[in-house]
Amino acid sequence: MPGNMELSDTAARLSRGDFSTLRRRLMKAMLGGVLLPGLPRQVLSHADFGPVAPVKSVPSLACVLSDGRTATLVKLLTGKTTALQLMFTGCSAICPIQGALFARLQGMLPNQLARNIQLLSLSIDPLSDDPKALSAWLKRFAARPGWIAASPALAALGQVTALFRSGVNAADNHSTQVYLINRGAQLVWRTSDLPTPREIADLLLQLV
Repeated sequence: MPGNMELSDTAARLSRGDFSTLRRRLMKAMLGGVLLPGLPRQVLSHADFGPVAPVKSVPSLACVLSDGRTATLVKLLTGKTTALQLMFTGCSAICPIQGALFARLQGMLPNQLARNIQLLSLSIDPLSDDPKALSAWLKRFAARPGWIAASPALAALGQVTALFRSGVNAADNHSTQVYLINRGAQLVWRTSDLPTPREIADLLLQLV
């Protein structure tokens, strides 16, 4: 079974654009019952990804950002088309791959700021992911303007999991999905596990 060092190597490969090979390998491991460290413990059913119907309004949850500011999740999302990933900075398995995916994605979004498109890395470990840790996460992946990171208040973590991981075991909140949110701060799409950067870019551009 691959270890954390190999998974770090795969994150580097992803940053170079070699995503399709990685995705096939990880999905084969998941479907074959071989769990790599940090990967979801179940394969999604068709009911767990695709369009969200009816759309779900994001609740007004308190968050802290990488620059130390506080804001509600609704305020962060309103007026922007957003791709959101769940992560935590202490993860050494799948989260670096998620970060590299967003790094690749930014290069596929022409005029991102002018189009009011943003990327949001939302932590599922608010006890550890303070502004310093979130800022280091963004620097690690050379995030450009339009990619932000935030942690919800600890009391709101259950609501975050319930909203984005609907239909999946609530204890299994370490997701490889990406969530698309419209300018009205409504969740409208859940991708399948391990989407390609191109898939996410196309969805974002359709929602603008």
